[in-house]
Amino acid sequence: MGTKGTAGAKGAAGSGTGSGISRRAVLIGGVVTAAGTAALARDQLKRAWWRLPGVEKPRKPGEVDYARATWTAASEANWRRADRPDDYGIDRVVIHITQGSFSSAVRVFQDPGHGAAAHYVVRKDGHVTQMIRELDVAFHAGNRDYNERSVGIEHEGFVDRPQGFTAAMYGASARLTAAICARYDIPVDRKHIIGHVEVPGADHTDPGKHWDWDRYMKLVRAARV
Repeated sequence: MGTKGTAGAKGAAGSGTGSGISRRAVLIGGVVTAAGTAALARDQLKRAWWRLPGVEKPRKPGEVDYARATWTAASEANWRRADRPDDYGIDRVVIHITQGSFSSAVRVFQDPGHGAAAHYVVRKDGHVTQMIRELDVAFHAGNRDYNERSVGIEHEGFVDRPQGFTAAMYGASARLTAAICARYDIPVDRKHIIGHVEVPGADHTDPGKHWDWDRYMKLVRAARV
């Protein structure tokens, strides 16, 4: 969660044409536009699969994506159904800090008026709770595109209290992130494993300057092997 010239262009006369644009160019442009429109329509239809009667993907209550996690459901107001990675590819993990206790984070993610929630919450002792399925889009990053393409992991603590970032929490989170990266073939690097503060347009500062990225990434790489 964290804290919160335009230049004119001359028309070039084509040799012997008298106009800057040939009929062939117009036809090619029309074909390209039509192809792009068709592709967009197919993409939108694919992403709306679950809106059609009788085609929603079967889901088992309490099912988790990460074997070491326990399940506690977030409010349905704080995420939306999807079919990731089939409709939206997953290529990011976003690291958050709760700015509060584990229990308070779980509580607000269950509140339909909160408007946000992450897929996972990691406690100081290393316990991992999953609150939203990875195939669904969690409202965690403050950026629609990043929400659709990422998995969000909250960590119990405060950005200005590095003593709260325990070895147990670093280790448990690293194993979780490594499993997510393996599942979706996400490169284990800082371009694809980012902090909330690095999300374009984000107004949050987490995980903050005290989050030990070097330590964390080494743990993720070790767990990824």
